[in-house]
Amino acid sequence: MTLWNGSYPFYSGANASFPFDTTWAVIITVFLSILATFIIILPGIRGRGRLFWFLRMVMGLFMGAVVLTIQFTRDWETGWVQANTSYKSFSRAVVNVDIGVHIGLEGVNITLKGNPVNQINETINYNEHFSWSFDSNYDRSYSEGLQKGLPNPILYVAEKFTSQSPCAVHRQYRISGHYASATLWLAFCTWLISILLFSMSVLLHGGYMLLLTATLILFSLLLFFTARNTPKCPIQFGPVSLKTDYGESFWLTLVTGLLCLLLGLGVVILNSMEPEKLKLIFNLDKRKGAEEVWEKPCLLAEPRCSVQDVLMVPPDEIFEVTATHL
Repeated sequence: MTLWNGSYPFYSGANASFPFDTTWAVIITVFLSILATFIIILPGIRGRGRLFWFLRMVMGLFMGAVVLTIQFTRDWETGWVQANTSYKSFSRAVVNVDIGVHIGLEGVNITLKGNPVNQINETINYNEHFSWSFDSNYDRSYSEGLQKGLPNPILYVAEKFTSQSPCAVHRQYRISGHYASATLWLAFCTWLISILLFSMSVLLHGGYMLLLTATLILFSLLLFFTARNTPKCPIQFGPVSLKTDYGESFWLTLVTGLLCLLLGLGVVILNSMEPEKLKLIFNLDKRKGAEEVWEKPCLLAEPRCSVQDVLMVPPDEIFEVTATHL
């Protein structure tokens, strides 16, 4: 594995700790760089509009970063168990290990870590990724794991997700993950359109796009929910079983979807009930600037004023002056 397929470049072979996924690290770095740029130019914004502008930027970047990052995370569904189990085939050696399952939209990661790490003259610290995306072959990856002689706990868990397994969960996870990923890409596009509309001061349509973004995000969760709640075979290690539950990515996606929903509804409601307050939030209230112009009318006699300045005096302040010739 190399840096360019989303894993830490110093992958040492079959024995490896959980890989450092550089894809989401690059995404977060890019968004943090954009945020740092906005913070640098923040002092150039005058008045109380500075706070509103900063909050809009932070929330907008947060939603975009989450929608893009969760495409590549592998903790939509996770589970851990500690067990005493056999280590290799045709061996009576029993080891105490932590076995973890990390399910993402494109595949499953199975980790195996010894307690302690060094047992039976070996370092037990494994991670294996088995992909079920449409451009990969899960069963072939499982066969390659058999040929490499991976530890029994990893092969036992991986076998549960094969297409030939009696558990019959491979198809559900593969299809739901594929369409959930496609839905999230659509949500990212609608998020970009909403940012563009807000920057063009088309606030109502920007709110509609936020609502559409929220709908797509929540729909992707529903798609993954259908696979998560299919009947599963028990993953048993002696007296204990490995059970999975929703992971951090699932809950983060739910929070982001609800945030988009609330912000979109807020924009639409304010636009219909309090449009002036909405314009104030987006720094579009021009009345204050106009009032500042009328506050200081000039007299033509003053050296700092010109004829154009006199013409800017409000009509209700113009009055007739009678001049007397000496």
